[in-house]
Amino acid sequence: MAAEEYQRIADAVAAEIADGRLRPGDRLPTQRAFARSRRIADSTATRVYRELARRGLTVGEVGRGTYVRAAQHAPGPALAEPPAPGALHVNLELNYPVVPEQAALLATGLTPLLRPDTLEAALRPTGPAGTDAARDAAAVLLAGTGLRTEPDLVRFAGNGRQAMAGALACLVPPGERLGVESLTYPMVKGIAARLGITLVPLATDEQGLRPDAVRAAHRAAPLRALYLQPTLHNPLGVTMPAERRGELAALLEELDLWAVEDAIWGFLKQEDGPGAGPEGSPGARPGAAGPPLATLAPDRTFLVDSLSKRLAPGLTIGLAVAPPAYTDRLAAALRSGGWTATGFALEASTRWMTDGSLERIVAAKRRDAAARQALVREQLAGFSVHADPGSYFAWWELPAPWRAEMFLAAAARRGIAVTPAAAFAVAAEGAQGTGPAPNAVRLALASPPPALLSQALATLAALAHGSPDDSLPE
Repeated sequence: MAAEEYQRIADAVAAEIADGRLRPGDRLPTQRAFARSRRIADSTATRVYRELARRGLTVGEVGRGTYVRAAQHAPGPALAEPPAPGALHVNLELNYPVVPEQAALLATGLTPLLRPDTLEAALRPTGPAGTDAARDAAAVLLAGTGLRTEPDLVRFAGNGRQAMAGALACLVPPGERLGVESLTYPMVKGIAARLGITLVPLATDEQGLRPDAVRAAHRAAPLRALYLQPTLHNPLGVTMPAERRGELAALLEELDLWAVEDAIWGFLKQEDGPGAGPEGSPGARPGAAGPPLATLAPDRTFLVDSLSKRLAPGLTIGLAVAPPAYTDRLAAALRSGGWTATGFALEASTRWMTDGSLERIVAAKRRDAAARQALVREQLAGFSVHADPGSYFAWWELPAPWRAEMFLAAAARRGIAVTPAAAFAVAAEGAQGTGPAPNAVRLALASPPPALLSQALATLAALAHGSPDDSLPE
């Protein structure tokens, strides 16, 4: 009877959690108080709490009590077709870097915000300029990427995409032309379409955007600005060397062009510090990026960054730095677009930037990305895969006779979602749809647990070794 009773009561509490009467983070009564309220024995209450924990519905914290646990989200990929029975469920489309220690570190930083006085201040509205503390913290953060800027030049958005939209709205009027790498971050295409901006695809090589392609496009019809990713280009993983950055900086001045520099993935690529010698010398870090374009062409470059990849996608801040003469114009664009940061997210992020939490999480994510790239090298050995050894994505040129669309569908039947090259391709002016795309896919490595990632990569390798006919469902 006792066993049936504790299970029945646990079922009732589970129902309260399922229908929202008990929400994640709610504290349950002490076991003694729970027993009194339900008119059951203390021993039965103990078994109820143990059963709730076994089901993953609650978590106990020593000295604090028992709390309703946050719901676990299924990592289901956005598949083009349903996977076969028994297939994996792995999302290699989206990159959400999460390391085991980050939740505990972030929770520690949030503790001071739970006091009524600090919470009241954090819940007040804020503008694009944020707070003095936020600007100071952001300037220190950006200095770690190689950009030395005055704190008063930093402006804040809700996320990196919004910071990007604000910069483009500030620089490129509707109907004018924006030069972009021929394979580019897909969200830029959507932002440009909403702002009425015409995208012009520009050729790249193994060092990134080609200056001669910029010059030729501008000669054909004037460009207003460039959008580019000099460090850890998404999807190609290319990091532009310092010499190429210098060429582009000089070209901006020569052609009277602006640039929007996307530095969002740059935190994974450590910069050379002052006094660093040539690569291989004691003062240099192998594979370090060159200086930001915003350092080489500070009067012609808007730099955008974000904390979502560094921290977590659910609570983030976008950063933007414009030349001094354009700071107010950038702020106005962020306000008019409704792209400003919320006060709570800004306050929380400021604390994480200043208490060491962000620095420790970034270090952990650098190690995590390197470990995941090692899995790519192991499982996809022999294939044409291009990736920076410290990044969270890989560009895979598929072997014949595979085509990207066929491979996408075959992977989906095995429960694995990947992104085809067409998602990144930019159409030439006047063309419909996307531009010509290589026969390749991008693999986003950050989201699955490492063991599941390794299994998915092995499955994809076996698929690529076969033929498209072998992958068709019977």
